[in-house]
Amino acid sequence: QVQLVESGGGLVQSGGSLRLSCAASGSIFGFNVMAWYRQAPGKHRELVASITRIGITTYADSVKGRFTISRDNAKNTVYLQMNSLKPEDTAVYYCNCLLYWGQGTQVTVSS
Repeated sequence: QVQLVESGGGLVQSGGSLRLSCAASGSIFGFNVMAWYRQAPGKHRELVASITRIGITTYADSVKGRFTISRDNAKNTVYLQMNSLKPEDTAVYYCNCLLYWGQGTQVTVSS
């Protein structure tokens, strides 16, 4: 069983930055892919970024060049560095590993 706890969300102005963290209760080293998703009001949950155990990353087109996903297997933690934030990035951000989800952290970007 794995528990995922996100942190780092908040309110930021357009153009600002935030860093999200996802701490896993158990070892995530054995899990191949860790990912961040987001869900805006009235919209479906969408994949934002993912990272494999060896550090291969993928990004949604909407965040390429602005967001960076990383992982520290020794600390059982996955990060999402978000720069040049836009109002359309406003959503609840969720950490995902296999069938496990965190509770989500709210990111609000004001214009």
